Amino acid sequence: MLDHPTPFRRLKNVEKLLGRGGLYIKRDDHMETALGGNKVRSLEFWLGAAIESGSDVLVVAGGAMSNLCRLTAAAAAMHGLDCVVIHNSDASETAKQQSFLNRLFGAEVRFLGRLGEDQRAGAVATAAEELRAAGRKPYIVGDAVVGALGYTVAAQELHDQAEADGIALRHVFLSGSMGPTEAGFLFGNALLGNPFAVHLVSVEYGQAELAARVARIYDDLKSNTQLQAPSFEELPIHYHMDYLGDGYGRPSPDAERALIMLARTEGILTEFVYTAKTAAAFLELSENGYIPNDEACCFLHTGGVPSLFSQFDLFRSLD
Repeated sequence: MLDHPTPFRRLKNVEKLLGRGGLYIKRDDHMETALGGNKVRSLEFWLGAAIESGSDVLVVAGGAMSNLCRLTAAAAAMHGLDCVVIHNSDASETAKQQSFLNRLFGAEVRFLGRLGEDQRAGAVATAAEELRAAGRKPYIVGDAVVGALGYTVAAQELHDQAEADGIALRHVFLSGSMGPTEAGFLFGNALLGNPFAVHLVSVEYGQAELAARVARIYDDLKSNTQLQAPSFEELPIHYHMDYLGDGYGRPSPDAERALIMLARTEGILTEFVYTAKTAAAFLELSENGYIPNDEACCFLHTGGVPSLFSQFDLFRSLD
């Protein structure tokens, strides 16, 4: 699904605007599969586990605009598997439009109404059991530890790219949310000897919950792989909690400024849920001296751009 490294580029126009150098972006929004995004890296491992277990149908859950659902539906289509997508949202016309790509890729889409995470997990388990009773072999997509391995590999990929370009990359900014991407990258960084200071920008949780989620997955990676790595408490992690705004999925003035700046300087698209808030931290902390001017810094763009097309009414500063 990912045949070559994603682009690693210098943000020359942003550098001119902010009056400093050493600003880079890792473009995990640039992948061949279904408009790309971080879940492609995880799906390489989830799909491998599904195929190894002899599964013939993938079961995945998320909101109507879920990047995981979109990319899982695409991955299933590519590998000749069926796919059942479960949305914990109402079957409104808006939700159906947001979920359109899942149906385009051939997935069966089910809307279960507004459910919490635990209820959604129960619905997924029930759907898988029904499929087994019908003689199918379902694989439930989403195991955090398996998915995190994708970003263990990504840390090595980014390190190799920076080294090949002669860049002493020191700081990497990531969205802080459910944990697999963050834990995987931290684990890969740790296996490399922690060349990067990793900045987690919360887009969903308070710091204690974010740290706990990431730590659990990191510790399970250590246990399952039996690779030698430092304890979670020893890792060079910086938490940034000031860019969450009013909460998950809600726009903020900082995110809007960052979104517009990247669009109008570099032609790069972000979105309000994850990447614009992370970009806001990356840009502001690079400009205000928090990141020293002589230390190179990278924004790891984790994708999700298709959601921007349903966010046009969230802007406050566009005519």
